[in-house]
Amino acid sequence: MTTDLDLRSPQRQCIELQMEHAELNALIDQLSLHPAMDELRIRRLKKRKLALRDHITRLQWLLLPKEPA
Repeated sequence: MTTDLDLRSPQRQCIELQMEHAELNALIDQLSLHPAMDELRIRRLKKRKLALRDHITRLQWLLLPKEPA
C-alpha cells in the first residue's frame, strides 16, 4: 500500500520530518517547564522524536552521492 509520504521526494520528506522534529522538540521543552506534566506523555513524545531522527538520518543517507564528484 502506497502512502502520501511515499509519493513525495526524499528531499521533501526529509524537510517535512525535520519540521515535525523541531515542533516536537519545542513541545517537549514547553511541557518540561511544568513539573506537574505527565511524564509518560513526555517520554512518548521523546520516543517519537528519536524515531523521526532515525528516519531523517536514513533519508539523508539515501540522498548522499555514492561516489565522489
